[in-house]
Amino acid sequence: MYFLSGWPKRLLCPLESLEQPLHIQTDPQRTFFAVLSPSQLSIWYCRPSVLIVSYKELPKAASQFGPYKQAEWRPDSTMIAVSTANGYILFFEIPSPRDKYLYEPMYPKGSPHLKGTPHYKEEQCAPSLNLEMKKVLDLQASITSLQSMLEDLLVATADGFLHLVHWDGMTNGRKAINLCTVPFSVDLQSSRAGSFLGFEDVYIRDMEYCATLDGFAVVFNDGRVGFITPMSSRFTAEQLHGVWAQDVIDGTCVAVNNKYRLMAFGCANGSVQVYTIDTTTGAMQLSHKLELTPKQYPDIWNKTGPVKLIRWSPDSCVVMVTWECGGLSLWSVFGAHLICTLGGDFAYQSDGAKKDPLKISSMTWGSEGYHLWVIDGNSSSNMKPERDANNEAHQFGILQFHFIKSALTVNPCMSNQEQVLLQGEDRLYLNCGDATQAQSPRNTSVHSEHKPTRERGPFSDGSLDSQGLSTLLGHRHWHVVQIHSTYLESNWPIRFSAIDKLGQNVAVVGKFGFAHYSLLTKKWKLFGNITQEQNMVVTGGLAWWNDFIVLACYNLNDHQEELRIYLRTSNLDNAFAHITKVQADTLLLSVFRDIVILFRADCSICLYSIERRPEGINPTASIQVLQEVSMSRYIPHPFLVVSVTLTSVRTETGITLKMPQQACEAESIMLNLAGQLIMLQRDRSGPQIRDKDNNPNQRKHLPFCAPVVLAQSVENVWTTCRINKQKRHLLEALWLSCGGAGMKVWLPLFPRDHRKPHSFLSRRIMLPFHINIYPLAVLFEDALVLGAVNDTVLYDCLYTQTSAREHLEVLFPFSIVERTSQIYLHHILRQLLVRNLGEQALLLAHSCATLPYFPHVLELMLHEVLEEEATSREPIPDPLLPTVAKFITEFPLFLQTVVHCARKTEYALWNYLFAAVGNPKDLFEECLMAQDLDTAASYLIILQNMEVPAVSRQHATLLFNTALEQGKWDLCRHMIRFLKAIGSGETETPPATPTTQEPSSSSGFEFFRHRSISLSQSAENLHSKFNLTKTLSMPSGPSGKRWSKDSDCAENMYIDMMLWRHARRLLEEIKLKDLGCFAAQLGFELIGWLCKERTRAARVEDFVFALKKLHKDFLWPFPVIPASSVNSPFKNGKYKTAVGEQLLKSQSADTFVNMEMDTGVSNTPRSRSWLGTLGSSQRELDTVSSHGPHMQDAFLSPLLSKGDECSIGSATDLTETSSMVDGDWTMVDENFSSLSLTQSELEHISLELASKGPHKSQVQLRYLLHIFMEAGCLDWCIIIGLILRESSVISQVFSIMQSSDIDREICQNIKTGLHAVDKWASTDCPGYKPFLNIIKPQIQKLSEIAEEQVQPEAFQPANPSKVTEQANPRAEESRTSLSHGTNPQSDAGSVSVSRHEEDKSKAEDEDSFQEGSYDCIVS
Repeated sequence: MYFLSGWPKRLLCPLESLEQPLHIQTDPQRTFFAVLSPSQLSIWYCRPSVLIVSYKELPKAASQFGPYKQAEWRPDSTMIAVSTANGYILFFEIPSPRDKYLYEPMYPKGSPHLKGTPHYKEEQCAPSLNLEMKKVLDLQASITSLQSMLEDLLVATADGFLHLVHWDGMTNGRKAINLCTVPFSVDLQSSRAGSFLGFEDVYIRDMEYCATLDGFAVVFNDGRVGFITPMSSRFTAEQLHGVWAQDVIDGTCVAVNNKYRLMAFGCANGSVQVYTIDTTTGAMQLSHKLELTPKQYPDIWNKTGPVKLIRWSPDSCVVMVTWECGGLSLWSVFGAHLICTLGGDFAYQSDGAKKDPLKISSMTWGSEGYHLWVIDGNSSSNMKPERDANNEAHQFGILQFHFIKSALTVNPCMSNQEQVLLQGEDRLYLNCGDATQAQSPRNTSVHSEHKPTRERGPFSDGSLDSQGLSTLLGHRHWHVVQIHSTYLESNWPIRFSAIDKLGQNVAVVGKFGFAHYSLLTKKWKLFGNITQEQNMVVTGGLAWWNDFIVLACYNLNDHQEELRIYLRTSNLDNAFAHITKVQADTLLLSVFRDIVILFRADCSICLYSIERRPEGINPTASIQVLQEVSMSRYIPHPFLVVSVTLTSVRTETGITLKMPQQACEAESIMLNLAGQLIMLQRDRSGPQIRDKDNNPNQRKHLPFCAPVVLAQSVENVWTTCRINKQKRHLLEALWLSCGGAGMKVWLPLFPRDHRKPHSFLSRRIMLPFHINIYPLAVLFEDALVLGAVNDTVLYDCLYTQTSAREHLEVLFPFSIVERTSQIYLHHILRQLLVRNLGEQALLLAHSCATLPYFPHVLELMLHEVLEEEATSREPIPDPLLPTVAKFITEFPLFLQTVVHCARKTEYALWNYLFAAVGNPKDLFEECLMAQDLDTAASYLIILQNMEVPAVSRQHATLLFNTALEQGKWDLCRHMIRFLKAIGSGETETPPATPTTQEPSSSSGFEFFRHRSISLSQSAENLHSKFNLTKTLSMPSGPSGKRWSKDSDCAENMYIDMMLWRHARRLLEEIKLKDLGCFAAQLGFELIGWLCKERTRAARVEDFVFALKKLHKDFLWPFPVIPASSVNSPFKNGKYKTAVGEQLLKSQSADTFVNMEMDTGVSNTPRSRSWLGTLGSSQRELDTVSSHGPHMQDAFLSPLLSKGDECSIGSATDLTETSSMVDGDWTMVDENFSSLSLTQSELEHISLELASKGPHKSQVQLRYLLHIFMEAGCLDWCIIIGLILRESSVISQVFSIMQSSDIDREICQNIKTGLHAVDKWASTDCPGYKPFLNIIKPQIQKLSEIAEEQVQPEAFQPANPSKVTEQANPRAEESRTSLSHGTNPQSDAGSVSVSRHEEDKSKAEDEDSFQEGSYDCIVS
């Protein structure tokens, strides 16, 4: 509503006077302010704050009159009355000589400012004024209060009299009324006779006149308060009647709010009691109290002392209060607390020392509430030294506080929009900035057919064009728009401001005319003709309608009220405006869809239809009257109407839901009458024949029903004209802000599944709820309230010298305004559940379930109900927690919601919570069944605190095993620690979640991620490097210590057993990749375990199955035979189609298709990450590939055509894809001509690349090979050697088998396995045959050395021509279709090529190991 901004300023006084100011009072127009000192009266100009004239009393007269006490302005600002201590009233006249000014603005040369503009001087320069004492009136009694009342001055004296004095000071016009003769009663009903005050010494201490109640609120010297009203127009003792406020006995001061008809009485206990008059009985009714709460201000709430002053702001929206002990506090009209300077940075220095609160002796609001002038009560003592030191301008004890306020305070038509707009005296603060403009540039179009969905269709889905939540909530900073200085100079202060629906254009209204600004172009538009600007005064506010600005103004030239519409895109000129004359003064204006609604000074409401007319270049809008509604019967005073809006809200009486078009029509008028929300609904009870008329406007003439009061103490109303069928509850609701009472929502209730509603069930329900911020806008679909909040920053540490202690920057913190927002959905759901409307709550919740913070909503609701009920001292007859728990189970997030709530609540409340939601053991098991392991882990912490250790160990074991199966390594590490903690007796402390990843995860697979290392080498090399490589497999970090340090601990043994069991299962299922990850992530000592399991789990039973499984797991392609080597046999017709089909079947169907399915289901993330690193890893292949520089170019020689079925998972596809991703096509084309390679060489290179797997897989396989080699699992080494097709690995294994006494069973197993592989290769995978032929001699040599001979036939080399026969016919087709010339080679050629390739790769591998071996140490 109102927010403090920046630091206060201190006024400098040019006069040498030792007198301190004691009273400050602005004139009714708030252009000047008068400052009283004991014998001096000064008149100051407000902007700029300069002294105009000062009157000093002569010493002789000063001693006769006594010191000045109080001042009061005449309503037309031509006179001031000053009361003195000795009972005199001095009347001063302020004649203003025309065209004489004290200050003249100086402009730099070339400035566009012209002195010829009308009103120019009086706006920019302080006028020259004189002060002449006209009259002295002696009342012969001490004057306690002075109050201007219409054309009279009301004076209360300490002898119990009330004097009515004419402003001309004539004594014959004076009427004195003895208060003892005024009857007082509890109310104004004639049946009760009034009693008199009955005391001799009762007099009025403070009073204020209320024009809208026609009477004055009074505070008596004995602390009683009341309201005195004249019963007729004659102001005599017989005609006056007083009403008591029965509960107040310690009143100190009073202030009256005319707009809301409220009387605020300050009390000696520090609270402010706000009363209103009951219109039926005339009694004084307590509306609300303003008091500091011990919760927010524990140190000071009861130590403030009596209330000293109360001042309502000029727009009557906020009230400022100060106490005897000092401090300022700001409340909204119905008691929402906004600011208090008795706490926080205002009360304490940055080092924690307490400051003295600012004591205030007098204060008054400046123009439009942008300033508060304050007289510093402390200043009299501490200002004197400075005065002696500084002779030019003296620091004066007057401070000026700056405020910015919500546009809603003066322009309530802004309430149907979803932006927050704050206005300061020279700038605007918006909560929508550049992000919104970038988001919807199309909205700038002026043609209605291009209107965004949010504005166009009544049934459009608002979420599409809805402002992004990130834009509205993304940060706490404002988009600040500086108001154009040219406009501001002649039209200060800014009175109204408005923003359009999309948050892209703002308009401001000052003293005359208006200006508007586009956030897209960052430009202001001002009137080109300044005379047109100065001839219009906007009276009823302004609003945006699409691209038009609609405003109600008074034409000073024609003395005529007008309704004007200006187009935003055209020049600002009356020539482009549509002007309609209006009968009476317009007080309020609002727009609903295509209807403009005006509230006029004769208490009538007028509806106009507005439509766009595309005429010529600039389209215009035309207006015609639809209907007039007189409200004079219901409105006592037009000034009391705070806001008027047209809405589509109705109570559903007399309307059938069969007519959906009526749901979006203007159905009712909402009128805020001094805080009472009144609804006038269209009367549809009569015959509805008019709907069928040809003229669509006829329908709008339906009369309105009698008004109904919906709510009291209403400050703001929000409603929207959009329709969203998914969120009908939120969009068809009416939102009310009720000050200290929080917010209310008038929610529609819908029958479920279009059933006929119960006759007894109301169609709407009013639900109250409290929020922690002051609401400034409601986001309807997003279930959010937007607001602003004051924050402070201390800068006192910058001023350390003693001389700087009096700096305002030290005394006060710097005030800033921050954006804020709050979720309200949980309050509404809770209120519905309390009222047994669970079905409606479910409908509402399901419509909002897609909101990103919906889980938080459920958690908040559960948490609040739990806190209230579990900590209640009295037993709760009908607890809500079971209902809330049952409600939350309707949503999939039930388990997370409960556990998050429990972990944020203290342990003492857990039993109460789980009694309602269910046993945590059952909930834990539900999490496991739903595979939600993280939530299950949270439940484990709950179980650890609520159950015995045995139960938590049992559940932890379950979770640990599940986490191992799913590869959730972080969770596994926490579970290991958790199980250890239980074992070592640390049952009280749940394991803390570590923030950094444990170092152990960087060993093993992770360590090798960025290396390209070849570990295949000769046996001697292996033994020489043994110490280095040994360090690789040792686990590091805390989890590594575990294996060595407390291995004797039973708990560790228990954990180890589980880990061993899991490793055994992975090995038996031939999941080597998972085994590697498992060992690397959990620091599992794989080598030691494999040594133990060498003859059990680590033994390979079926070599062929293991080989296939590894191909699949590591995405490693099966080898294929060079196409050139099968050329001649194919031509000679020796090839059998049956063999080709069998190959196709086995290779494509069994392996690749399965691989696709498998990786698609279980290994999705893994395969995706491989594809992601493929592009980069291809370059690393340079070190592994035997053909370095031209490797990238070779990708484009495909072995198989793209359309082939058997290439589903082939490496050719993958490498082609990666090359395409890398954007290397052009490189291939350029270099193709410069390649001096034959066709066969090219094919050879592409074939070799096609038969290699991803780089990452290669690194992982080599790491596993190294592990198995160390552990002595030679059968696994053979299989990995086969996959990598490195004869050096095989020969290394064979040399180990020959040199050491290896178990015969292992030798036999390897031989049998190799035999099986050979047999499988002959039938299913001929690509393996060349490699098997290379290692054939070593196998035979091994067979000869072994004691148990094996039949040599089994390992006889197959006929070379048969080997080459096993090629794929599709390869031949694709090759010929690509017209590649081929060189026929001899059968032996294939073997020699392979051998040559192997030798090259062997040499290269050894080189790369030499390089890489230095990088292999794990820290």
